[in-house]
Amino acid sequence: MIYSKHNIFSKIADSDNYFIVNLLSGSADILSPEEGKMIQDFHKGKEITPDFFENLKDQGYFVDKNEEERLFRNKYLNFIDDRDDDEVQLFFVPNYSCNFACTYCYQDEYSTVKQELTNEIIDSFFNYINNEFAGRKKYITIFGGEPLLNSQKQKDLISYMLHQAKKFNLEVCFVTNGYSLEEYIDILKIADIREIQVTLDGIGITHDKRRFLKGGGASFEKIVKGIDACLQNELTVNLRMVVDKENIEGLPEMAKFAIDKGWTKNSLFKTQLGRNYELHHCQASSEKLFSRISLYETIFQQVKLHPYILDFYKPAYSISKFLAENGSLPDPLFDSCPACKTEWAFDYTGQIYSCTATVGKTDESLGSFYPEISRKDEMIAEWENRDVTSIEACSSCNLQLACGGGCGSVAKNRTGTVCSTDCRPVKELLELGFASYL
Repeated sequence: MIYSKHNIFSKIADSDNYFIVNLLSGSADILSPEEGKMIQDFHKGKEITPDFFENLKDQGYFVDKNEEERLFRNKYLNFIDDRDDDEVQLFFVPNYSCNFACTYCYQDEYSTVKQELTNEIIDSFFNYINNEFAGRKKYITIFGGEPLLNSQKQKDLISYMLHQAKKFNLEVCFVTNGYSLEEYIDILKIADIREIQVTLDGIGITHDKRRFLKGGGASFEKIVKGIDACLQNELTVNLRMVVDKENIEGLPEMAKFAIDKGWTKNSLFKTQLGRNYELHHCQASSEKLFSRISLYETIFQQVKLHPYILDFYKPAYSISKFLAENGSLPDPLFDSCPACKTEWAFDYTGQIYSCTATVGKTDESLGSFYPEISRKDEMIAEWENRDVTSIEACSSCNLQLACGGGCGSVAKNRTGTVCSTDCRPVKELLELGFASYL
């Protein structure tokens, strides 16, 4: 018997206890200080007491090597089968234009294409996805730029797209800065809207210093009115707060604002935190950015001081939140990058891309759906084949089934190849998560 290569073991933050987790066997346990020390001593060559060893073996923390490899193969094949049946998210970018000049925009260096969206291009998009993804569950997310620009021409295009989605029984999501939501309510109500993602980076001036109109001008109050209008019209809102060191201190205030507005009690309201990070180019003030773990360490401390934050947002801390809420672990994550598997992106120029992180980068186009259909099969295969079994560095990592290799686009930006790692601080997140929820 060997100590499983998939065990994740560490000390719980602010505690004398330890945890041990194994995604492959599906086991998770909290260990006493004495049991934790036995695990530590085992790695120094000491033996574990027979009773404790039997318990560890029963939970799959000590395994037969061949049996573990067989289990890994079987669960990997199940993962691939399940993924092939998963719903596909199809992003469509009607324009890269925006009425905002956000301080951290990652599209600010995109070159302007002298072409406009037309009904003909929209029809080509629907023809392509209905053929390419025939028989697959799918939905559309309309992205930007800013898709809900307040002009009659844009409203007509969005309205036509929503009528086409309705015609083909497709649900639609929007990712919008939220400034023109009130003006679009009647148009949005004609479609099957799954959710509308809107961003607020804090309250009042905190938000307005980061997400302001081109040429200057506040946006907070108008976005709040748009969120209220959506909820009043039974449209689901997913409120996103993009955080870095400039605005993280405003998280408690943001949470209190949403609670006082009654948003957090509304079943149509949900939230997420987005970490501001370098995607395609260095930002002017990269020192303001959190690493993944430093962000969640900060949130952990804030929640201790302001527990009501959890009414607004509950950090996942890797798999900790899932474990706490479900009483069991999620299935092993052999791949955390959905690009070219359960996610594709398309834009108004007729180009096809792997995901939202690559859409608009002409050198990362994977083909076209308009004016003619083409596919760059070798590039597509790179994305399709990326998972922990094809990334060499993942093969020896005990965190692979909780990390899944991370984001392929970030990995490619860092190394030049899709099939490389974007590592997640799984162990450190679990230390915080067990302390928070378990």
